[in-house]
Amino acid sequence: MAGTSPAMTNRSLKPLVLGLMASALLIAALAGPAAAQVVLPGAMPSAIPPMAPPPSAPPPVITVPKVPQLAAPPPLTHERIQPAPDLPKAQLQQRGHFGDRISRCLDEGAAMGLNASERAAYSRACANQ
Repeated sequence: MAGTSPAMTNRSLKPLVLGLMASALLIAALAGPAAAQVVLPGAMPSAIPPMAPPPSAPPPVITVPKVPQLAAPPPLTHERIQPAPDLPKAQLQQRGHFGDRISRCLDEGAAMGLNASERAAYSRACANQ
């Protein structure tokens, strides 16, 4: 064997060829069932009819709540219900504006003969009553 290298002998190729043949057989054995799932053009795919989808659920029932009307009086639960009589309201004396109260209190303090710092303290206490 003058043209081949010593590494490529008949003995070293034999396990390689056997390994390739074994892997080819293994691939052919595993590809058999997968090839059965391929549908060729013009061939009848299956005699089993496809399953019908399950019936759809009925639509949900939508109830609309009653909206109270603003102008409508509230419903009465008992007969002969009369509204409460108008009660007299407490009569509060109007205080007037703050500036008017301060002016009145300063005038009162001056009439009492208070000095400036005493008038300031008196007018604050008087106007905030």
